Amino acid sequence: MTRLRLLAFRDLARIAEKAGFHQVRREGSHNTFRHDDGRIIVIPDHGSQVIVRPLLKKILRDMGLSNEDYNRIIDGL
Repeated sequence: MTRLRLLAFRDLARIAEKAGFHQVRREGSHNTFRHDDGRIIVIPDHGSQVIVRPLLKKILRDMGLSNEDYNRIIDGL
């Protein structure tokens, strides 16, 4: 199993967009993204702070991405 690389909101939002999600709203620091098939994810924006590993795992699971898919998308950014 590969180790997850931690990213800030800005980069994780770009990954979500590459995975087919688009931002639909923002309430405070919570950014809501929706996929065309109806899946919804929420990614917090705390500036340049990285998103902690447990939350990152949950977001990736909700996106339907494996660790390998996630790392492959990061390499392509």
